[in-house]
Amino acid sequence: MSNTTFSKEELERYSRHLIIPEFNIAGQRKLKEARVLVVGSGGLGSPLLLYLTAAGVGHIGIVDFDVVDDSNLQRQVLFGVENVGKPKVEAAKQRLNGLNPHVDIKVFNTMLTSENALEIMKDYDLVADGTDNFPTRYLVNDACVLLGIPNVYGSIFRFDGQVSVFNYTDADGHLGPNYRDLFPEPPPPGLVPSCAEGGVIGVLPGIIGSLQANEVIKVLTGIGKTLSGRLFVFDALTFETRTLNISKNPDLQPITELIDYQQFCGISTTSNKPEATSVKEISVQELHQLKKTNTDFQLIDVREPYEYEIVQINGELIPLNTVIQEAGRISKDKKVVIHCRSGKRSADAIIALEKNFGFENLYNLKGGVLAYANEIDASLATY
Repeated sequence: MSNTTFSKEELERYSRHLIIPEFNIAGQRKLKEARVLVVGSGGLGSPLLLYLTAAGVGHIGIVDFDVVDDSNLQRQVLFGVENVGKPKVEAAKQRLNGLNPHVDIKVFNTMLTSENALEIMKDYDLVADGTDNFPTRYLVNDACVLLGIPNVYGSIFRFDGQVSVFNYTDADGHLGPNYRDLFPEPPPPGLVPSCAEGGVIGVLPGIIGSLQANEVIKVLTGIGKTLSGRLFVFDALTFETRTLNISKNPDLQPITELIDYQQFCGISTTSNKPEATSVKEISVQELHQLKKTNTDFQLIDVREPYEYEIVQINGELIPLNTVIQEAGRISKDKKVVIHCRSGKRSADAIIALEKNFGFENLYNLKGGVLAYANEIDASLATY
């Protein structure tokens, strides 16, 4: 029997757990003894951390290297306006300590990488994945496989969410599938936008993150049936759900080491740069100078109309998916600056125009509208 005891304050705090016959003090004791690492403290991490802390998980680690931004507050309910500009892990720890002083919170203000993942994760019983990019998802999965610990997975995009439990060994000793059994290979770069590029309805992370927290509690306490071997899919627009069965892939190569996940996902960080970076570029300072000196040039905005309504820098709107059909509107006789939100789509537009029409006068605005708002005109909204 465990020697873990509870103070009077803890017994009162967790009383609604303790009176559940299937849970009772034995389940609460397992929570208090557990060590859970949450990777990412943003949209999914916020409800995960809030509910795991409130529930009394004894030791919680948080990995995040980002700072709180105004655009986070629409969905990342762990933070308030007073936290803008502060490291997320520090703001999270302060909030969680205020929620439950009986929980030990440890923070890692760093990016999770192939070099540090095993060292950080080895002291935890379970990892909850609150990330929003494929390289880190594969990294978390592979590290969990190597360490033999469960991975509670969640993902969100616009109105859609997914939840599952990977690499979980049940009470009978059967090891369930991992993330690679479901997604052996990442999608091509750029095919699936991030939340920053594609958006997410604010309540969705709260729903999916709470479901992840529920799975964490079930795994730790051994109650109920986890989502191991199943993928829960949620559509917030129609309120339709599906639960898909996941099988282990017998052809999957064993995971024996951590790799370069940026390269694995087609995101080059070496001198072998992807084609999109080969286009000519212009800085936001140079663009500002062109405007100030009344230079004759053309400014093209390849974002979507709804983005143009949020913020614009007086470019001519030609959305990326129409740029080939509308190529006749683009001058070949003077400098043309093409921009988007951050520079990726505009680079793609330039590559397509140069390939199909032989343009030689196109320049990509480095950093896009975000850089222009941050470095030139602070009155412009960012998104």
